[in-house]
Amino acid sequence: MTNREAINEKKTVALVSVLAAVFLTASKAIVGLLTGSLGILAEALHSGLDLVAAVITYFSVRVSDKPPDREHHFGHGKIENLSALIETLLLLVTCAWIIYEAYSRLASGRILIEVTRWSYAVVILSIIVDFTRSRALMKVARKYNSQALEADALHFSTDIWSSGVVFIGLLCANVGWYMADSIAALTVAAIVIHVCLRLGKRAIDVLLDRAPDGVADIVLEVAAEVPEIVSVESVRVRSAGADTFVNLSINFEASLSIGQAHEIANRFEQSLCAKIPRCFVHLNQKPRNSIAPNS
Repeated sequence: MTNREAINEKKTVALVSVLAAVFLTASKAIVGLLTGSLGILAEALHSGLDLVAAVITYFSVRVSDKPPDREHHFGHGKIENLSALIETLLLLVTCAWIIYEAYSRLASGRILIEVTRWSYAVVILSIIVDFTRSRALMKVARKYNSQALEADALHFSTDIWSSGVVFIGLLCANVGWYMADSIAALTVAAIVIHVCLRLGKRAIDVLLDRAPDGVADIVLEVAAEVPEIVSVESVRVRSAGADTFVNLSINFEASLSIGQAHEIANRFEQSLCAKIPRCFVHLNQKPRNSIAPNS
């Protein structure tokens, strides 16, 4: 598959997610306002911020695969990580509102909910849509190592659980236990906060150039498979979106010619890129036991 086809596939799945978020936000808002259910209104606000996040993700995947230019020497991949961080912050805002409103209702005791068949219908429909788009997003995210799409996929997979909690709250309210709706809303907030902590940490790690887990070990393993490489030094690894950048020094026997060292370095780089998708390698080649000239 060409790079253009990959970009188009990422854009398509992100756009479908945007359209799904528009539909769910409108449906939940209408039903929530008509029934007075805080659980459904919390889900509507959640879906509204999902829509904002989905739009940010859509534009981030459009930009992230642009090649390096004069102002961005390492490409535009980190826009995906920034998108994931913004999505996390938006979700935290959602949680703050949900917790405040649920606490106010529980403290005042003034809870009145009209549970109708539309209440159940919109929640069940939400679960179906979220399940479908979560699977589609995760499939493409894993295929192209896209953190922005993965953030959306994890986000929507937790929406399934939160919608299930709201559904249980509606069942309880239908038999007269209206407090269950506010408790369901608080449970939704707890689920979302848990996801926020995970997504936020991963996004910040990449933005701060934290070395991705296990990649440095892969570099050393590949180097060990090339007998002409005597040792490896100064391995530095960082990520930006779906791209991985590796900087290192490799030492050869001093008896090797420049041409031989260059051929070995190319072979090593090809082997490394075969194991690490979208890997960019910068090598510093040094003969073993080389002595720096006297100053």
